[in-house]
Amino acid sequence: MLPGMKIDISRLMEKSAIVDAFAAIAQTTRLDALRLLLDNAADGLPSGDIGRLLDIPQNTMSSHLNVLKRAGLVQTQRVGTTIIYRPNTELVWRLVEFLATDFSHPPGKRAHAETASDQPVRRVFNVLFLCRANSARSIMAEAILRNMAPERFKAYSAGNLPASVVHPLTLVTLQKIECPIGDLRPKSWDEFKGENRIAMDFVFTVCDTLTGEQCPSWPGQPFTAHWGIDDPTIVEGTELQKLAAFRRAADAITSRLSVFTSLPMESIDRMSLQTQLRALGDVNR
Repeated sequence: MLPGMKIDISRLMEKSAIVDAFAAIAQTTRLDALRLLLDNAADGLPSGDIGRLLDIPQNTMSSHLNVLKRAGLVQTQRVGTTIIYRPNTELVWRLVEFLATDFSHPPGKRAHAETASDQPVRRVFNVLFLCRANSARSIMAEAILRNMAPERFKAYSAGNLPASVVHPLTLVTLQKIECPIGDLRPKSWDEFKGENRIAMDFVFTVCDTLTGEQCPSWPGQPFTAHWGIDDPTIVEGTELQKLAAFRRAADAITSRLSVFTSLPMESIDRMSLQTQLRALGDVNR
């Protein structure tokens, strides 16, 4: 070590955890298992179900899950006599954030958080979320982003066939996660079309009935991506089961927006940013 050089121990420990996590998923079965758990993050899965779905013998599957657990990528909970496995979504998204921030700059151009003069001036970005009725997924995304990063993003939402009112379970779900709901209303995307409208920086579709080809042309040449979220309004069952579907949708939206808001918007090149935005659409729904 050079004289006078200081080592940030917490940073080294963080890097060590990241290395361990990447090492754990550098194997196809464990990577598939983590993907499966992310797809079932709300309820979790016992090891037997994971092995059956991946066609892996129980003993082998248990060994792989132990590797993921030691790396901190999965967590366990005993329910009766059954051990339920769930993904550690916080660490998973930290890995995504690590790749997005630490490897998004050209050689010699990495930003250093500790040097204030290296920090670009941040501006406010306009973000539009689209779905068909604008009563559930897209309006949840608007509310969640507004609440998550109001100093950096102005969030809007709309639909091509807007409902007359916001779905009641949307409002219940947003209240449960402490998002303000006061001014939310379904809107037609016609409100955001035309040269005199707000120029969007980002436009995201969140339902599969809308694709980029079907959407209007937006002023300002915004970044676009499809972030498909399962429709909670079509789930049948008890009121609790329906509410759980809305909560899963809200959690999926929150996870993606957590990564989105951490991206280095001002310093990353346009092609790389577009690639990362589209990659977020491939994450578990």
